[in-house]
Amino acid sequence: MVSIGPVQTTQQQMNLLGSTLRGGGEIIHMTSSSTLSDPFYCGCDTELVPDGLVSVDEALRRGLALVTPVGEVERIPLDRAHGRVLAESENAETPLPLFDNSAMDGYAVRLADLVGKGPWHLPVAGRLAAGDTSAAPLPPGTALHIFTGAAVPPGCNAVVMQEMTRLEGDGIWLSRRPERGSNIRRAGEDLAAGTQLLPAGRRIGPRAAALLACAGCGEVAVRRRVRVAFFSTGSELREPGARLEHGQIWNSNRYHLQGSLDLPWVDAIDMGSVPDKPEQLRETLERASHAADLVVSTGGVSVGGEDHMPAVLRAAGGSIHVRKVAMKPGKPLMIGRIGAAIYLGLPGNPVSAFVTWHVIGARIAEALAGISERTPRRIIVRAGFERPRHPGRCEFLPACLGSYDGCGTRTADIVTSEVSHRAGLLAKADGLLMIPSETDRVQLGDMLEFLPFHDG
Repeated sequence: MVSIGPVQTTQQQMNLLGSTLRGGGEIIHMTSSSTLSDPFYCGCDTELVPDGLVSVDEALRRGLALVTPVGEVERIPLDRAHGRVLAESENAETPLPLFDNSAMDGYAVRLADLVGKGPWHLPVAGRLAAGDTSAAPLPPGTALHIFTGAAVPPGCNAVVMQEMTRLEGDGIWLSRRPERGSNIRRAGEDLAAGTQLLPAGRRIGPRAAALLACAGCGEVAVRRRVRVAFFSTGSELREPGARLEHGQIWNSNRYHLQGSLDLPWVDAIDMGSVPDKPEQLRETLERASHAADLVVSTGGVSVGGEDHMPAVLRAAGGSIHVRKVAMKPGKPLMIGRIGAAIYLGLPGNPVSAFVTWHVIGARIAEALAGISERTPRRIIVRAGFERPRHPGRCEFLPACLGSYDGCGTRTADIVTSEVSHRAGLLAKADGLLMIPSETDRVQLGDMLEFLPFHDG
């Protein structure tokens, strides 16, 4: 173990992706610097992985190296663009705001009319509300009753808040000279014409949609949806609600993937479940590869007698780029290519399938979609537990967030056990705690990375 001094600040901690820090400031794992700038990587790159396995970060690198983002572009109305991915940057064609407008309900005045020390009396020449299209200049020596958002008439250089005036008859009294430009939002104050609104690769969420609408963008260019075909393998699988015979189980992975792929930028192709018969598996795999950019299967990727997917992939003309990964759960994970499609073979165990998709699969799908924004995926938490472990594999543990400590860092407690098939624990968890591969013991107060769930 190497000590490098006191605990870093919160921002610095966030930059040390993959680090585990003791409560006293001792770092017990440091990620390689190559991963620090990339939000896809989990910081589990290490030379200390068991023979025959690749690190989580290496698996990600190999998977992402296969990715070419979908190239087809379509222009769609803004009201249908929620969640889609911009294919090109969007720029402001006009300034924002488009015209000088009032930031308050009040009275528009011309400072040159306020002669002497005041107070000043100005007749009210009219009223102007938001949406009124009159562009008539203000008559000299008068004020104009103006409302928030209304265009400031030519010649006016200040708006006096209504509360700062006294109405008397057909005029107002001012006791204080306003500053030039007070309560006026100038044209182009938010954005000048030609300013980039959003870069290519940005998902159009509520905030992005509001910005585009403010700039008058009625339609946007987006990448077509990523086509993801998925199927479950296993002769033992039955659909929920069906009667089970001895030795059969319900297919939970299908529903996990259905939910995970229910995204505006994905076209999910559900190919059901396939028994452990090589010819049927091959036929399904080939159909999926012709229809999709990404093919995902669950089960059949380990080394048992009924684990056919490695041989099936090769027989179908595919290639394997990752075979086993130094992660727990999820060691039997395949990444490859078949035709123009990327292939991702997840473990059959429901918890392992969930974790490998959450950590690796989702990142590959996002890269295919051309998503480029660097959204925070991890937070730093303090361990609310102690746990010995065997170094060698990066471990992902379902955990719940607790209270904040005196430094504003949340605690996290595991809700799992050594039994990886306990899928019910995932539903109780807020996310996954990442234990770096070199760590031989987690102590109370250690600082760890936490990968939150965002699916409710």
